Amino acid sequence: MNKVELDPESSPVAEFGAYLRSSREERGWRQEDLASTTGYSPTHISAVETGRRPPTPRLSRELDRAFGTDRVFTRRALDLKTSALLEGFPEYVAQESKATEVRLFTLGIVPGLLQTTDYARAIASAAVERGSITPEQADERVTYLSRRQANLRRDPRPVVHAVLDESCIRRPVGGSTVMGAQLEHLVAFARMSHTVLQVASYAIGEARPFDLPVTILTLHNRSLMSYAESAQKGHLERESGAVQPTLTAYYQLQALALSQAESVALINRTREELP
Repeated sequence: MNKVELDPESSPVAEFGAYLRSSREERGWRQEDLASTTGYSPTHISAVETGRRPPTPRLSRELDRAFGTDRVFTRRALDLKTSALLEGFPEYVAQESKATEVRLFTLGIVPGLLQTTDYARAIASAAVERGSITPEQADERVTYLSRRQANLRRDPRPVVHAVLDESCIRRPVGGSTVMGAQLEHLVAFARMSHTVLQVASYAIGEARPFDLPVTILTLHNRSLMSYAESAQKGHLERESGAVQPTLTAYYQLQALALSQAESVALINRTREELP
């Protein structure tokens, strides 16, 4: 059986999974052994160990019972609940890190993969001021984002298609200096050999096919996944057939959006207009 390598620093869920795997292997147990002891299937244990599923409170209690530990797994699971990362998001990032193509559409703010550190920190700091997250959680968000962005530089690099609603480049974030650097970063992103950047201008109006952010992944076997968020949690759709209509709408969006050259020109004009 091929062992899936997991970076415990890639997400809190991955860290839990790596700890579970190492604890099991230290005992000389197979996944089937642990599954039998906890009342879960080997497939479920594997999904938790590889970061594809977060641990539930019940599983965490069963793990403490199986390993004879005093709430070690339960406390680790509780730590996941205090994370600033939306439930379901680490599961998406695990797939993003393996995708050959990433397609993004966002409104309002520049998508995380394209954010500068100062831009990301300005957004996180505003959330702290609102009382939505703690300063420690803000640091977690920015650090986590840096790890995601490093994935764009892996070999081979994924092809990234990014369509930004015009509101992303019009909304000032962090002041003129931060916003200016962010717009300059977008222009540099557009110059990369494995990227496509377009702006969906306000002129599209009601013809724009999406009113919410959209993310579509293409994996090595050409299967599709999509990711969407509510205010409480994220959802990763793994069925290619269910994702196909979204991909078709994305192609339609790209046809309506400005070309990359036109988009870069608009971004440059917007940067020049900053106070």
